[in-house]
Amino acid sequence: MSGTLRVACVQLTSRADKAANLEKAEQLVARAAATGAHVVVLPEKWNAIGTPDELHAAAETLEGGESVHAMSGWARQHGVALVGGSITERREGREKLSNTSLVYDSEGSLTGLYRKIHMFDVEVGGHVYRESDAEEPGEEPVVLDVEGWPTGLTVCYDVRFPELYRILALQGAELVTVPAHFTLYTGKDHWELLLRARAVENQYYVAAAAQIGETLPGRLSYGRSLIADPWGVVLAVAPDEETVISAELDRRRLEDVRAKLPSLASRQASAYRWPTPA
Repeated sequence: MSGTLRVACVQLTSRADKAANLEKAEQLVARAAATGAHVVVLPEKWNAIGTPDELHAAAETLEGGESVHAMSGWARQHGVALVGGSITERREGREKLSNTSLVYDSEGSLTGLYRKIHMFDVEVGGHVYRESDAEEPGEEPVVLDVEGWPTGLTVCYDVRFPELYRILALQGAELVTVPAHFTLYTGKDHWELLLRARAVENQYYVAAAAQIGETLPGRLSYGRSLIADPWGVVLAVAPDEETVISAELDRRRLEDVRAKLPSLASRQASAYRWPTPA
């Protein structure tokens, strides 16, 4: 396995116009690849953000669709692994959509996927969000090989559930991706705090690609895409604009942190009990 890995995160403003989003994402993926990245991460719902009706109209199956085809082509064209943020996936026989993160290798082949487990059903900043109106939760954590690095997949609101991130660590993750569409109201207080906490407590790298600006009328997203190391040090953070950030990950750094402060090795699993009900 490679000892270093350059990761780039794309930050953009997506709306309901899928064609416009694809055109913009294509340019930013090329820019990310030009940084020398081995892995490029897109934000949550990079291809379309909108009302439940607009999400249904933009949804795609894994067997076809503009976004699926585009991601495969970009990975192959630039010779990078692509963590495709997330798109709304239409699945046969299901009324609701899935919020799905797709991973492509540098030859453009689909190597794995994760369906967002935690639905964003909240009231914050004077706005009500009901992700479950259009979408249903996924059912299992996912760790897969990305350019020789065991990589855990998550999406946005998942970051508030530390048990998921601990499971990814126990499954061997050394990097976790967090494509996101964080609100400005929550992001200003919680975004960096949560990402660095997940990195510190699990002693792995975290790469979070975010939406920025007004993606829905009157609803601002926070941006500040971020890459953090296993000590919680922020290696790169995006300004408040559509852009790309990148950083080099070093497995020796991860191993050194885990050896000198062995919190994962110090776990006492036999002493832990879930309350009833959990």
